[in-house]
Amino acid sequence: MTGSIGLIAVLLFSVLFIILGTTKLKMHPFLVLLLASYLAGALAGLPAGDIAASISTGFGNIMAYIGIVIILGTIIGTILEKSNAAIKLADLVLKLVGKRYPALAMSIIGYLVSIPVFCDSAYIILSSLKKSIRQKTGKPSVALSIALATGLYAAHTFVPPTPGPIAAAGNLGLEDQLGLVILFGLGVALVAMFTGYFWASFTGKHYTVAEDTEEIPAATQEKLQLPSGVKALSPIVVPIFLIAFRSVATYPSLPLGQGVLYEILNFAGQPVNALLIGLFLSFLLFPKFDRETLTGWIGEGIVAAAPILLITGAGGAFGTILKETHIGETLGNLLAGYQLGIFLPFLIAAVFKTAQGSSTVALVATSALIAPLLGSIGLDSLYGKVLAVMATGAGAMTISHANDSFFWVVTQFSGMDVKTGYRTHTTATLLQGVVSMAFIYLLSLIFI
Repeated sequence: MTGSIGLIAVLLFSVLFIILGTTKLKMHPFLVLLLASYLAGALAGLPAGDIAASISTGFGNIMAYIGIVIILGTIIGTILEKSNAAIKLADLVLKLVGKRYPALAMSIIGYLVSIPVFCDSAYIILSSLKKSIRQKTGKPSVALSIALATGLYAAHTFVPPTPGPIAAAGNLGLEDQLGLVILFGLGVALVAMFTGYFWASFTGKHYTVAEDTEEIPAATQEKLQLPSGVKALSPIVVPIFLIAFRSVATYPSLPLGQGVLYEILNFAGQPVNALLIGLFLSFLLFPKFDRETLTGWIGEGIVAAAPILLITGAGGAFGTILKETHIGETLGNLLAGYQLGIFLPFLIAAVFKTAQGSSTVALVATSALIAPLLGSIGLDSLYGKVLAVMATGAGAMTISHANDSFFWVVTQFSGMDVKTGYRTHTTATLLQGVVSMAFIYLLSLIFI
């Protein structure tokens, strides 16, 4: 199946196989994703000798990108939970927004954090906070999980210094207008955030996961010996700020120069290094340094990370196979032949995103593809180019499903099965993309 229709059929069949395999056949997601990767490669006509190599490469690449981050983040989460620091964090958040709106709190936190920090890393870092807020408020776990996930997702595809929007702006000749891109991006991302929040509130009333049926530990209802706010916050806040400061330091204009400060931030702000520093800070939460904490607590975190690593890696393998089939490229070129105005970058990016899983790849590839077409679709003005970046970002979030590592991070850290993940998280990203695009279209009527 190498024609355009055949490639679309391969994509649809592969996704259907993943859904049925994990729901009806009750197979483990790791095995289903692995089999789906072989199936997609074979049906798309990839050379038999290259399929296994592509799967291994995809698994290894995603592990290189996020593997250690997942392990460190899971260990930090375990320490926060066992030391009661997560309960302290929940208290601090609820004091700010009140117990009536914990989902909105998660959305806002996600929106702010994802501007400098990748969704995957941020969700891992904040998942223990989400769990504690559920225990403190009794609010549905799905609502809090989707609120956090969509809040993180909102700014990820719209607001520099996230790499995707920066690359798209550069491809469209907006290197000197990043401030305008950031301004528009913040506004559009806010619309996406509230879309995700309202959907999260809806899903919380209709879907449950195992965490919702767990009895809230009696310890959380008693007078506990809680750590200080500084000790509880530092393992989460310090890594986030280090990653954010690195984004500022490595900005194309190098605002902090290239001296010692630049070198320090460039090193400390890399996600792996930032999370390792966060891990060391979490050691301050140990009641004592002994075998129970240094081996037991850390060992529990490593064990909890194992299935997440396997499933996330298999998702990376599946995404790589789809990239090798050139499904996104083929469909993108087909759509480029139609005069769709501001909707063209949205549709092409949505095809790229849905086909290969990476929002960053969708932003980069789509912006490169539409750059020579801006004049013919009426987007060659300054505001036209900025809104083209926004439309590309809206498409790049439509949709997150089985070939996206973020899908697996959200579902696995939230205790969702694949079916629930599609009905909640995947549908949320579809709604976010469509509503954001509708808002961008309204902006185009004003500014173009």
